[in-house]
Amino acid sequence: MNPNHYVAIMAGGVGSRFWPASREAKPKQFLDILGIGKSLLQMTYDRFLPLIPKENIFIVSNAAYKNLIKAQLPDVTDNQILSEPSRNNTAPCLAYMALKLHALNPDATFVVASSDHLILKEDIFLKDVKQALDFASAKDTLVTLGIEPKSPNTGYGYIQYNRHDANKDGIYKVVSFKEKPNLESAKEFLKAGNYIWNAGIFIWSVKSLLKSFKRNAEDIYDILKQGEKLYNTEGEQDFINEYYPATRSTSIDYAILEKADNVYTIPGDFGWSDLGTWGALYDESKKNEEANVFQSDNVLAFDTTNCLVRVPSEKLVVLRGLDDFIVVDENNTLLIFPKSKEQEIKLVTEAVKKWKGSDYL
Repeated sequence: MNPNHYVAIMAGGVGSRFWPASREAKPKQFLDILGIGKSLLQMTYDRFLPLIPKENIFIVSNAAYKNLIKAQLPDVTDNQILSEPSRNNTAPCLAYMALKLHALNPDATFVVASSDHLILKEDIFLKDVKQALDFASAKDTLVTLGIEPKSPNTGYGYIQYNRHDANKDGIYKVVSFKEKPNLESAKEFLKAGNYIWNAGIFIWSVKSLLKSFKRNAEDIYDILKQGEKLYNTEGEQDFINEYYPATRSTSIDYAILEKADNVYTIPGDFGWSDLGTWGALYDESKKNEEANVFQSDNVLAFDTTNCLVRVPSEKLVVLRGLDDFIVVDENNTLLIFPKSKEQEIKLVTEAVKKWKGSDYL
């Protein structure tokens, strides 16, 4: 293992589209959403252990989740948990990560990975990550792992790359980043053959990333640079609590990647899903003869097809006449919702909050 290689696992999201299982107090990354005995965060942490020393795996999250992280990942020290006092999107927290790592090891190169993604072909994934780490360590580049598209999906952003500008190992120069397209544009992207899904998996050296922050998002850099002598000391959290909320809320894509001219990509095919919705979980799960996914042995179903059912194991559930539905019984809430309308669940949580306050969120 290379001691200069690190990982930043992003674990601060609220996962509102996985309500009612995912709650503000315990979002989906802390849940055993696949029913295998591990949370998504634990799966992500374990995924990197064959490649990255455990002391080099850092968790970036909201301060409210620090105790959850420590409970689920007992090997992680307090200094490996970056606790954000406010939700300012991905650019400020990655500037914070880069500055903290630079103070710890100026030669560090690190991976940025989401805590709630599913990766089925982990050996291929780690091979691609290793290739990207070696490339980013040797050159002043910002690297992203893109996903070979299986369909004209409108739920992902896209990366356009230059098929004629690649090194001998198949690392391509990025031409542009595209926001989530409409269906016609997505079809055109697939037809062109040089567009891949943006999975939000990035690899770069701290030197290259900080150089890009100074050039493209200097305001964020200047605020957080003031604490450079406090990073990895007892004074770090007090500094972050005071200064971090003053950084503007913006994504790393918008603040850095869309402006930088040294971005490269490795198109990948390692069984990736962002598990962003119940439907995505259904798609990736094993189904019975009626194309149902039951996360319980106590479901009795008649004339029921294409459904995802997640209910407490001690509760008997009887269903009849359902097709293409999500049924989730979690804590104090029962959700029965058409799978084809699942994008509206986020709107439902907003309506519930107006009606009942935060007790059910």
